[in-house]
Amino acid sequence: MKKDTLTIRFLYKTVIGRWILKILTQPLLSKYIGMFLDSRLSAWIVPLFIRKHRIDMSPYNGTKYPSFNAFFTRKRNENPLDARPECLISPCDGYLSIYPISEHQIYHIKHIEYHLDRLLESKKLAKQFSGGICMIFRLTPQDYHHYCYVCDGIGMKSKIIKGRLHCVRPTAYTSCPVFTENSREFEEIRTQYYGNVIQMEIGALLVGKIHNYSNKKRIIKGEEKGYFEFGGSTIIVLVERERLRVDERIVDNMRRGLETKVSLGESVGVLQKRMNLPNSHI
Repeated sequence: MKKDTLTIRFLYKTVIGRWILKILTQPLLSKYIGMFLDSRLSAWIVPLFIRKHRIDMSPYNGTKYPSFNAFFTRKRNENPLDARPECLISPCDGYLSIYPISEHQIYHIKHIEYHLDRLLESKKLAKQFSGGICMIFRLTPQDYHHYCYVCDGIGMKSKIIKGRLHCVRPTAYTSCPVFTENSREFEEIRTQYYGNVIQMEIGALLVGKIHNYSNKKRIIKGEEKGYFEFGGSTIIVLVERERLRVDERIVDNMRRGLETKVSLGESVGVLQKRMNLPNSHI
């Protein structure tokens, strides 16, 4: 995991930075920045961004982009998929962290306590995931920002929750309860293997706009669900108790305090009656 930039640490760890942050997290500012990034005036940023983040553009066949957002929301021709029915897959490219959910529907990230009922704005829905697992997929600016469904199932409920747009770097979410303040959308999926699953997209600082396609009754694993506009963004997946055995590589990394690099479509766990997760805050 890369160290947070000086700018992010300044914004979230200093008094002056937090004052500036109150302005930066207003949705109206994000709207105007988004308008600029959609315009041709932003096209000059594209080659600089590619060089800075060393992005491999070979899967995109040398396409030219009329604006920065046209580049940022580009689509790949192919996305490998682990099609085994017992596997739950990563919805995106990014970094994965996992956290056990307590019997009181609480999970901890460092010293920050997150309550599922606040995240979902539903005590009834949160109760279903007591003793389950929270999977946090963090996308960086250089990642591919389209995402897919993590499993097959039936779409039961979807909800849009308006909020602010905080950064989702670790410094941010270990300084304040980012995931219960940011703009977010989620879908509840009834599955054959995992009971009910929640898949939630969370916007981020400055833009982080979420574009989900029309909700479908029949959900197919690996089918594209939507994409993010510019802004490091996050996807949270909630799985019920004793349903998923997380890949040992991911569990080992969390014991050492590390995120795991994952790719869209790769397996992150398999069906199992009993999970084997650390009981600590990891």
